[in-house]
Amino acid sequence: MIFEKPPAVIGHRGLGSGDRTPPGGASGPVAENTLPSLLAAVDAGLGWVEIDVTRTADDHLVLRHDPTVEGGDHIVDMPADASGLPLLTEIFDALPADVAVDVDVKTVLEDAVDAPSRRTGALLLPVLKREARRRRLLVTSFDPALLVFLRDELPDVPLGLLTWLRFPMWHAVPAAAGLNLQAIAVHTGSCGFEHPDSRLRPLDHCVDVAHQAGLDVIAWCPAADRAPDYVAAGVDAMVVNDVPGVLTALA
Repeated sequence: MIFEKPPAVIGHRGLGSGDRTPPGGASGPVAENTLPSLLAAVDAGLGWVEIDVTRTADDHLVLRHDPTVEGGDHIVDMPADASGLPLLTEIFDALPADVAVDVDVKTVLEDAVDAPSRRTGALLLPVLKREARRRRLLVTSFDPALLVFLRDELPDVPLGLLTWLRFPMWHAVPAAAGLNLQAIAVHTGSCGFEHPDSRLRPLDHCVDVAHQAGLDVIAWCPAADRAPDYVAAGVDAMVVNDVPGVLTALA
């Protein structure tokens, strides 16, 4: 079991995607994928946070969801110092050890040229080995090659396959099970209440089948008012943008 007391609420990129104002905060909004946003999510009562990680031209891992920075320059083409983005190692060092982290790995097109053991996967492996000794981790990615590499190198770190819209649950569940992963992380537009395809099985049925296959099910990013529906369907965790709203809805 990945989550001690499911359903876990995971702060999406910290307090949520975009600039978010911490509950009761008088200092103004904080940017996603930054230490202030992550700490604000913890202060709001979360034990799990999610971060997006990509690599730079000089082989550092930085926090960023999009492959580019403002202005359109690709992160993989610039050194870490020029990107202005926080380093993954710095974030881990600053986060309390009792904060669990979902590391969403954004591999780049250039990773197709070399095996994962030589590019993003190779950079990530020693960091994860260190962190796994002091905190709970989950690694998620859209890239199955990366996940298979990490599966073989880090058998004790749970891994999840990310899915998005046109790769819905009826494909994601067998794919993740076939790769011997521990979880699927499914966008709410790909499943259940918000998917436009009426042929889709009810979400609680999909979750039940995933559980039978040994998979935890993580929904991202449900609206606060729908969060209880996902809990009722049996999901193990939710990656959320509206942290206070979801916590209030679940309370």
